Amino acid sequence: METIIIGAGPSGLAVAGRLAEKGMPYLLLEKGQHVGEAWHHHYDRLHLHTDRRFSGLPHRPIPNDYPVFVPKDKLLNYWQDYASHYGIKPLFNQEVKRILRRGDRWQIKTTTDMFEADQVVLCTGYNRIPVIPHWPGDRNLYEGELIHSSRYRNAETYRGKKVLVVGMGNSGAEIALDLSQNGVETYLSLRSPVNIVTRDVGGKPTQLSAIVLSTLLPNWAYDRVSRFVQKKTIGDLSAYGITTPTYSPTQGIRTGRIPVLDIGTVAQIKAGKIKVKRDIEHFTAQGVQFVDGTRQALDAVILATGYRALLSELVEGIGPRLNDRGCPGQLWYDDLPGLYFLGFSTPLTGVLRSISIDSGKIVKKLLENQQ
Repeated sequence: METIIIGAGPSGLAVAGRLAEKGMPYLLLEKGQHVGEAWHHHYDRLHLHTDRRFSGLPHRPIPNDYPVFVPKDKLLNYWQDYASHYGIKPLFNQEVKRILRRGDRWQIKTTTDMFEADQVVLCTGYNRIPVIPHWPGDRNLYEGELIHSSRYRNAETYRGKKVLVVGMGNSGAEIALDLSQNGVETYLSLRSPVNIVTRDVGGKPTQLSAIVLSTLLPNWAYDRVSRFVQKKTIGDLSAYGITTPTYSPTQGIRTGRIPVLDIGTVAQIKAGKIKVKRDIEHFTAQGVQFVDGTRQALDAVILATGYRALLSELVEGIGPRLNDRGCPGQLWYDDLPGLYFLGFSTPLTGVLRSISIDSGKIVKKLLENQQ
């Protein structure tokens, strides 16, 4: 049987590595020009927020001499070394535009070619398409810089300026932190309540505790523990303009609402170095007006407004199976034989850990289909 993997990020590498271990052939398609393409374009200070021990690919852990929270460049080196070890050679510049079921095979259309396979593993990622929100009025009236966070690299060009970061997900929180620590007058716009948890306590990752508790406790008990720990470590931030949702961090994850892993943003907010603002009502020529009627002049606005997987644009007829982020809730569906999905969940126990585990389930299924 012919197997095609789409995407040469960590999910695609995990599947390819497992197949290589089994001596099973495959074809790996990648729209960019590198292994781990998306990470080549992330902001400079980015580190993994998960423990090195639980963030490696199958069969070859991240080296012990790497930092606990691996920086972007070292992670990219690790992934490239992994690809070299297993002889993983993606076909680059092959952006998949459509995946169609034709008879008992899958047809994959890229910008330049057509491929067919019995089995397809879709590893295009949870964060595939940047989201640009719509606000009333014409945002083009704004005369300053307006970019999505996917284009942010570092604070150097913003020193001495006034910058608003829109959205407090993990990217927004870390970009605001980066700006505020580098001489930038930083504002952070929030639309909704935010669940915030600590990435580590005293330099020790909290991920291991999450893994253990998720194994030992039923959901209701795990939810109570996560809320208790959150109150003890983060506390009440309402005085600073941040409200906490009624649901716990673990409850949020089960419905696709990822908590912020704090690595210093809360301290900067409490110190007044990041000023929290309400949602934007509309843009002005010099800045924005917020929903509470206040205005702020700005040199730049960075939209940390997230991404969508939007698999409905890729896979014919899959729409009804996807959640509101455009992601599947299962690794495969019986009525879509030979089609698999990896890297579309975000458990508190770690995305990369989940990828390593789930890739084993998918490869086991692929091998069973070979028999």
